[in-house]
Amino acid sequence: VLGGARSGKSSCAESLAGQGGKTLFVATAEARDDDMKQRITRHRARRPAAWDTLEEPLDPVAAIPSALVDHDTLLLDCVTVWVSNLLLALGDENDAEAEILARAGALLDLYEQTDTRWILVSNEVGLGVVPATELGRSYRDLLGRVNQLFAARADKVYLMVAGLALDLKSAGAQPYFDLSQESGEES
Repeated sequence: VLGGARSGKSSCAESLAGQGGKTLFVATAEARDDDMKQRITRHRARRPAAWDTLEEPLDPVAAIPSALVDHDTLLLDCVTVWVSNLLLALGDENDAEAEILARAGALLDLYEQTDTRWILVSNEVGLGVVPATELGRSYRDLLGRVNQLFAARADKVYLMVAGLALDLKSAGAQPYFDLSQESGEES
């Protein structure tokens, strides 16, 4: 489920997850300031009490397998924060890019090894203004590549705009590029 800030991504994903079975909610955010604490509190209050929560800001690939036992659905909210956490934790943007793409690939591999339905939430940050800093531009580009990897292998991709969900793959959207290419110029 992709979209801009406050587009309804999390609500849409939670609605999809609530359509059946036992849900594992994977939270990637950390309460580092008052605003984030309030957002986390609002999100927790919205989720059903029956859902299990796994808080993992850096390494969901290591944490998910044992937590996923007996769950029908996994909801990870959100990829945006996970990539940001990794980029800041790993330091050098150039070295971090390959590592983050490898971790995204490992998360996809884990998904394909399970029978569980997965729902990932991420921001589409490439539709706005060009970030003013080099780190901001690197982050935008990297998150765009991660989103493309996930979308290419997903059965469904929803784009949220103003609370409206558009199912891109059902509408015929397909990747038009080779994800194995190193050049990110056209992606």
